[in-house]
Amino acid sequence: MPLSPEAAQAIRLTLELATATTLLLLLISTPLAWWLANTRSRWRAPVNAFVTLPLVLPPTVLGFYLLVLMGPDGAVGRLTTALGWGTLNFSFTGLLIGSIVFSLPFAVQPIQHAFEAIGPRPMEVAATLRARPLDAFFSVALPLARPGLLTAAILSFAHTVGEFGVVLMIGGNIPGQTRVVSTQIYGHVEAMEYAQAHVLAAGMVVLSFAVLLALALMKRRVGRVLP
Repeated sequence: MPLSPEAAQAIRLTLELATATTLLLLLISTPLAWWLANTRSRWRAPVNAFVTLPLVLPPTVLGFYLLVLMGPDGAVGRLTTALGWGTLNFSFTGLLIGSIVFSLPFAVQPIQHAFEAIGPRPMEVAATLRARPLDAFFSVALPLARPGLLTAAILSFAHTVGEFGVVLMIGGNIPGQTRVVSTQIYGHVEAMEYAQAHVLAAGMVVLSFAVLLALALMKRRVGRVLP
């Protein structure tokens, strides 16, 4: 069954959202994961708990508080309104912020575990060779943590594609603006358009299977390379 223009539009928006979320999460999560892996600060446990919170919170709860925060009476909403941007709810930018928050642990934890597995020895060796900490981070730590970075990218992308509760709370279901694949399926089911829902749902199943298979193959390959 061919895709409808609305379904194709939802797929395009979903891929754009997942790509932007993944790229921004890698930029945000890498320094945060490095800090969590190496710090002895008393703030480590609270920050780690905050990062992990989206794993245990119902998506609707997280979406509700983000909706309030970015609304006209919320701190973020007042700031964006004062800057002339208006509120971010029911917009692609709002969806992007919600997706970053919701998928944060899926990016931070694999990178953090990769940095922890490296240990301090490679950085100490780099220091004895007079490498500056920033140079050693980019030339030693990041290449060694590549499996964790790749895992974080795959999980972040796939998790964003499968979001429903958060995107529905923050963005609603506006065609061409905030309607993604998950909410498109929901709309088809509400309208009892099961054939169209089947097409999109089957695509989600295939994508999820491909992600899990890619992760399994990657871990197997890394296991063969590492001593």
